[in-house]
Amino acid sequence: MSKVLFLVNHDVVIYNFRLELVECLLADGHQVVISSPYGERIEDLKALGCEYREIDIARHGMNPIKELKLISEYKKLLDQVKPDIVFSYTIKPNIYGSIACRSRKVPCVTNITGLGTAVENGGLVQKITVLLYKYAFTKVQRVFFQNTENMQFFVDHKIALGKHDLLPGSGVNLQRFEVLEYPETDTVEFAFISRIMKEKGIDQYLEAAEFIRSKYPNTVFHVCGFCEDAYEDKLKELTDKGIINYHGMVRDIKAFLKGIHCTIHPTYYPEGLSNVLLESSACARPIITTDRSGCREVIDDGVNGYVVKQQDCQDLIEKIEKFLKLSVYERKVMGLAGRAKVERAFDRQIVVEKYIREIDNL
Repeated sequence: MSKVLFLVNHDVVIYNFRLELVECLLADGHQVVISSPYGERIEDLKALGCEYREIDIARHGMNPIKELKLISEYKKLLDQVKPDIVFSYTIKPNIYGSIACRSRKVPCVTNITGLGTAVENGGLVQKITVLLYKYAFTKVQRVFFQNTENMQFFVDHKIALGKHDLLPGSGVNLQRFEVLEYPETDTVEFAFISRIMKEKGIDQYLEAAEFIRSKYPNTVFHVCGFCEDAYEDKLKELTDKGIINYHGMVRDIKAFLKGIHCTIHPTYYPEGLSNVLLESSACARPIITTDRSGCREVIDDGVNGYVVKQQDCQDLIEKIEKFLKLSVYERKVMGLAGRAKVERAFDRQIVVEKYIREIDNL
């Protein structure tokens, strides 16, 4: 059996989106080691049988001294753990973990969960990041992508050619996120479930909530997720006014979705593939989202929800009003169409099988 080392920048990256892979590896007798900053889900992973190695990762910024230190820490980790293969996720573990694996001749499988705003927007940061990817990924075993646009970016920049493969995002556990009974209440409830940051479309959502609430008093707008400092005061103000309900981080998304009629994800962030759209669709909830990579794969306009223009509050308001005019039956049909789509194309078991194949190929 193999020893598998996971490199991530947050415990949730493993527990929420790769748990089935971890469980499969453990059930097959593999040793699983998790390396990430400490978080509340680490104890759950240890209880399953994983070994944990804490590491400090600055999720934002590119301080050269800290980045070099991270490479050094990864090399030490590889020397101590002696894994047979490394699975890495998110930008810094992907780049610096792969550089460390290259120096120690350890097979590495990386997962591109999105390029990040700075890379997508071009300029000096993009050039530096491309050079880092080219150097780091010279010896990787496989590079998994969550959408074709990210994969094309790597093809265009001639990074790790011949080692690319496409995944259906992180997939969704269709047993855990089963079809939920659709609420038949007079009040219509919407949800924004994401890290609360500008590029996720929170400004458009909040502006739309203010307008819709004043015109349609029988609506409720929920906001869930980690809040960046810039939005704390705004969320408190709108909560105090009764325009939104802010819940902070929600541990059980499925339980929360039971009372939701529609999930709104007006993002213009460089997504890999949106997990909130997959989970909402799996629970048979209609979605409203943007026509951009990472979202368009899940949405069929007018079938399982509506597409909105990026950074266009007026268009978002129009699509919400369009949704409000639907009958309960029509909303149910939309939700079930989303469920059918994820069953066809986004079962997490597809992702698990591709990773197991990489171990078999050692």
